[in-house]
Amino acid sequence: MNRIAARSVVGALCHGRNFNRYISTAPVATRPLDAADYLNRQNGTAFGSFYSRRMMSSVTPSIQTQPPEEKDQKESSAADAKKGNDGVVVSNYWGISRPKITREDGTEWPWNCFMPWETYEADVSIDLSKHHVPKTFLDKFAFRTVKLLRVPTDIFFQRRYGCRAMMLETVAAVPGMVGGMLLHLRSLRKFEHSGGWIKALLEEAENERMHLMTMVELVKPVWYERLMVLTVQGVFFNAFFVLYVISPKLAHRIVGYLEEEAIHSYTEFLKDIDDGKIENVPAPAIAIDYWRLPKDASLKDVITVIRADEAHHRDVNHFASDIHFQGKKLKEAPAPIGYR
Repeated sequence: MNRIAARSVVGALCHGRNFNRYISTAPVATRPLDAADYLNRQNGTAFGSFYSRRMMSSVTPSIQTQPPEEKDQKESSAADAKKGNDGVVVSNYWGISRPKITREDGTEWPWNCFMPWETYEADVSIDLSKHHVPKTFLDKFAFRTVKLLRVPTDIFFQRRYGCRAMMLETVAAVPGMVGGMLLHLRSLRKFEHSGGWIKALLEEAENERMHLMTMVELVKPVWYERLMVLTVQGVFFNAFFVLYVISPKLAHRIVGYLEEEAIHSYTEFLKDIDDGKIENVPAPAIAIDYWRLPKDASLKDVITVIRADEAHHRDVNHFASDIHFQGKKLKEAPAPIGYR
């Protein structure tokens, strides 16, 4: 290597007129080494074969590669940092995060299906004996239809009021949703307000659904009961949808009478609890938080507040039907929002 360098210098001195061919005073454009150039020079493959690793050994590398194992470990730890307590990955991109919510005693709020400000204390002092006496043809048709629907229910469930309540709530949560949906669509078509009735009916549907979520904690449905729920819900939803489009006053009247039957069923439920035929088990945690029941609440307390809710739904639907019977629209009367 030293011989080659010396021979080059001697040749340049001997041929001075051609020396500028080898040495130029012009500035040389330089660029930073990228990873590929650095690796090639390290292997001795760039700028001629006479470069060797020995000549490049004095160059300090400016690029430090990260081991793939360490990189994967950092990425996995970053992903785990975005996971919630339940293992669901939370993306910061959308800006959606659940604030820390606690009960009054400071413990963490365990429910995602409802929040503390949606809970309430049921008004159990409501009059349970109120009944709308059928007078018109539509009233009598609605009353007899509900009585007819009760016959197969009594035959199938008899005095198994837990299963009966579970089945009843799968049907009772449909009318409020159908009515609220149709009023919502009407509001969009007509460019008009609903008078708060959309919210009132959706509140009813949500309340009935919470009844079902509570009953599922107490009564575990078997496969044929689940199949019956699918069948009954499919038939009832479509039938009630058509009925509400044709005659909202008849639809609300039928629901009012259905709620009266629900009050009767829950009253019989309470009688069996008092008689010892049904064990008065502790109330589910979801019921204690939703209705703000005491910690030592029992099944009897749960059925009592559910019955009070059904009485409020009875009043709302009979009230809505009366508005239609007077030839007015629901938006012309104040909606009973929060009436429970």
